[in-house]
Amino acid sequence: MAIRPAEPDDAELLHRFIVELTVAEGYTEEVTAEPADVLRALFGPRPVAEAVVASVDGEPVGFALYYSTYSTVVGRPGIHLDDLYVRPEHRGSGVGQALLTHLARLAVERGCGRLEWWVLRTNDPALRFYRKLHARTLDELEVLRLDGEHLHALAAGSHGPGPTGGRS
Repeated sequence: MAIRPAEPDDAELLHRFIVELTVAEGYTEEVTAEPADVLRALFGPRPVAEAVVASVDGEPVGFALYYSTYSTVVGRPGIHLDDLYVRPEHRGSGVGQALLTHLARLAVERGCGRLEWWVLRTNDPALRFYRKLHARTLDELEVLRLDGEHLHALAAGSHGPGPTGGRS
């Protein structure tokens, strides 16, 4: 097994892995990204993320896509793992753990205080895997999101209706 940094020529492969991941999680309809978006995000003039590719016998079998964060509480950078994917036929063979080990080493080398990620509550196999590595859930946090028309409305200065239906 080998893990290497993704290269521009990997954009289509990474996109294919992203689609495979969303199929496995049941969220295919939410994929609007194209290979060009992956290429731009990882290798464009202002890269916003990084990725590594895992291969077994020269065949790509998984990837991890991550980006830098910063914690004001810890006062140090961190790494947020956005996607970790291993093709089904290679699960249980150590590829996922090798990818996480690679990111943990990278976090330590970069002086990070944290390696964090989100997991679907319904993904029991992933949760069991992560708990074996002593990852802990953060029950004190809620993940919130603004997107679509609500994101654009707030960007335009409109707060929209509040929780009680009135303006907030």
